[in-house]
Amino acid sequence: MRAVIQRVSEATVRVEGKIISNINQGLLILIGIEEKDSQEDIDWLSGKISRLRIFEDEAGVMNKSILDINGDAIVVSQFTLHANIKKGNRPSYIKAAKPEIAIPIYENFVQRLELDMRKKIGTGVFGADMKISLLNDGPVTIIIDTKNKE
Repeated sequence: MRAVIQRVSEATVRVEGKIISNINQGLLILIGIEEKDSQEDIDWLSGKISRLRIFEDEAGVMNKSILDINGDAIVVSQFTLHANIKKGNRPSYIKAAKPEIAIPIYENFVQRLELDMRKKIGTGVFGADMKISLLNDGPVTIIIDTKNKE
């Protein structure tokens, strides 16, 4: 699994002009799923994200997690995170899982993150043409790949 985590002051997901998810302070999490992803990847990534200390404390140091600030989150599936641009100029998405594999993994990840954060998580609509607006706070953007746990 690949995740792009953005610390936001606000974020909104729209599908066909309708607001699907909306948060204030928290995280916008874009998730790319590949066929090899497992429950171990889901558990590790959810734990890492919920404990990631990227929010400022009273001294202005990034020392607090989303749990510490009681922030909110939106998780959006984004297969293009697995784009391969090695050959030519048109990206290949061969590593991205097909919907029949990706949807259950995505839903399982959202459920696990809800458990770890102890609250409901906003989502996009899998496979839909979504319009996402956000106010990146910082900016702070972190990329995590469960296949590269450095």
